[in-house]
Amino acid sequence: MQIGCPTEVKPQEFRVGITPNAAQEAVAHGHKVLIQSGAGLGAGFSDADYTAAGAQIIETAREVFAEADMIVKVKEPQAAERAMLREGQVLFTYLHLAPDPEQTADLLKSGATCIAYETVTDARGGLPLLAPMSEVAGRLAPQVGAWALQKANGGRGVLMGGVPGVGPARVAVIGGGVVGTHAARIAAGMGAEVTVLDRSLPRMRYLDDTFGSVFRTRYASAGNTAELVAEADMVIGAVLIPGAAAPKLVSRAQLSTMKPGAVIVDVAIDQGGCFETSKATTHQDPIYEVDGIVHYCVANMPGAVARTSTLALGNATLPFMLELADKGWRQACRADAHLARGLNVHAGQLTNAPVGEALGLPAITPEAALA
Repeated sequence: MQIGCPTEVKPQEFRVGITPNAAQEAVAHGHKVLIQSGAGLGAGFSDADYTAAGAQIIETAREVFAEADMIVKVKEPQAAERAMLREGQVLFTYLHLAPDPEQTADLLKSGATCIAYETVTDARGGLPLLAPMSEVAGRLAPQVGAWALQKANGGRGVLMGGVPGVGPARVAVIGGGVVGTHAARIAAGMGAEVTVLDRSLPRMRYLDDTFGSVFRTRYASAGNTAELVAEADMVIGAVLIPGAAAPKLVSRAQLSTMKPGAVIVDVAIDQGGCFETSKATTHQDPIYEVDGIVHYCVANMPGAVARTSTLALGNATLPFMLELADKGWRQACRADAHLARGLNVHAGQLTNAPVGEALGLPAITPEAALA
């Protein structure tokens, strides 16, 4: 199989879909790896690194898309990239289709088979290809939130850990999954007073047993959420419903209850965001203000630490990429039901029910597509 990896073109996206180590593994399996020139520079990988791994350097994205049987990326394909997809081609990347009707329409029109990292599952019910970036984004959230809290950036001017005689920042984390857990750990490590809101009692027991008094947990009822949001200097949105649009858990009306200059960090923005006032931003222009509340809603947060993120993502995606290349997508998905959960679009049909529900489109099951 010919595996292609173009340079990411989303603003300030410095990650790359295939590392030199992954390219070397694929070549050892008998596949041809096509890397667009300069694709790895943002993550610290030169064209020479890929050549040494046995990959072939291709000058333009158009050539990569034209020659490759499978395209491996990081972020969802942008409009110009979607126009280069073709029937029968496999696209393996993050898609986040639920809040993106334009991308969904283009992928359906392309006839390509599109497998989304974020809906591939594992035997424990986890999301193994989303987890590494969730870990990165979760750890980044308090860091960027602390920057946004600085007065020069529009924030309250509150130091996360406080100082002797002055209390620390109060941080509310909505969602106790991978993102929320890592966000809470880092925020607590910075000295903040942290509370994690979640609706799963088993998950809260796990957090309590694992982290003890490092941070607190509260049940995510509407009342508790409203109370903690009003008290917080920083609110981190970390809610995920796999494949579906994120629920809006904080309304615009609730912003009036928050402290002027408080900060919202919406890590769920890839799925539409969990605050009513959220809209996607970029690393170049990451924050905006609504009713005196600072919003940080960068849609590709892990891109800020591109090398760490690329290596972490590459470790997770490599086995699946090889499975798809070695067996072909259809046989690979038949052999691995967890990989089949990643199938979102095939031959003009939507194959993910939560995406269909979010966009009001009909969807068939992955099993029907494989049949």
